Amino acid sequence: MAIAFSFAPSSSAASSSSLSKLNPHRPFLSASASSPLVHLRLTVTPPSLTHRNRQFRRILFSGAGDDGGINGRDSSGGGGGGDDGDSDGGSDNAGGKNRAEALMVLAESKRGLESLPKDLAAAVQAGRIPGSVVGRYFELEKSGLFRWLMQFAGFRERLLADDLFFAKVFMECGVGLFTKTAAEYERRRENFFNELEVVFADVVMAILADFMLVYLPAPTVSLRPPLGLNAGAITRFFHGCPDNAFQIAMSGTSYSLLQRIGGVVRNGTKLFAVGTASSLVGTAVTNALINARKAVDKDKAGELENVPIVSTSVAYGVYMAVSSNLRYQVLAGVIEQRFLEPLLHQNKLMLSAICFAIRTGNTFLGSLLWVDYARFIGIQKAH
Repeated sequence: MAIAFSFAPSSSAASSSSLSKLNPHRPFLSASASSPLVHLRLTVTPPSLTHRNRQFRRILFSGAGDDGGINGRDSSGGGGGGDDGDSDGGSDNAGGKNRAEALMVLAESKRGLESLPKDLAAAVQAGRIPGSVVGRYFELEKSGLFRWLMQFAGFRERLLADDLFFAKVFMECGVGLFTKTAAEYERRRENFFNELEVVFADVVMAILADFMLVYLPAPTVSLRPPLGLNAGAITRFFHGCPDNAFQIAMSGTSYSLLQRIGGVVRNGTKLFAVGTASSLVGTAVTNALINARKAVDKDKAGELENVPIVSTSVAYGVYMAVSSNLRYQVLAGVIEQRFLEPLLHQNKLMLSAICFAIRTGNTFLGSLLWVDYARFIGIQKAH
């Protein structure tokens, strides 16, 4: 409301006449009027639409508990800011929209936040996940197998990002044995049986690593809680990196180029450890079989050579960290999530079949590359 007040004394007829000309809306007064002139103007301005929307959102979200990052900073998301200002960027609006959608899905399902896992409920309150993720959780929960798998945080994050994740694990491990054996035969041909111990080591290493190759580079819905204030700078940086460098960021979350590179580096270090450990097991088993064969067949004892454990294990760890890491990151984050899923999201059977074919080809290619790499660095020799 605005009030305008003006006061003008009528000291002379000339001044009164002049005021009359300047204010045509004023009632006519004679020149002899001696009383002062008073104007009052009352204007009522209705509250702006933006203000009413903001008030409505505060009322809507106040019933679900604390602000959860809507009116304050949310340190775990890909952007923060208060909802009390209009210049804080689109991340706050996205956070509020995510939370509203998630609460609506809960209301439609007649479920409460307490029915969700703690990390998922915290992400809903913070506005870090949209309602579609909560809806997918309820759909997956209908399956006894998925309900059991989602008790584990790692599986829960991956299944919420990709409901075909478990099928892809089965594909990878199921075809790994056959494709890797076929690739070994393709590279070795007539020497396949002469190098059978080496072939066995390669296949064992590959099968043990197949699961982690699908698990680690898979896109995720990040439900990790924010780090404490005493966390170091490096820990904070890698905590904010995506599990897949090419994955699509959800509404309200964003990844910088440096964070996406960090995702490749972080997964590379994990895959190096996985590759080295699996190779240690595989080569140890292979050497045990070679020694047993030497003991049985004395004539071929001079022809059989033990596989170098340390050099082979380190070499395989490097191969996993570089070649396998990049191939599976591109496969899961670019080919599947960005191209195939948007095109075939309504035809899960077709999507699964194409993913199966592509992953089979990728596994076969990986086996060929490993044989060439092992021979190039000298840890395996062609007979």
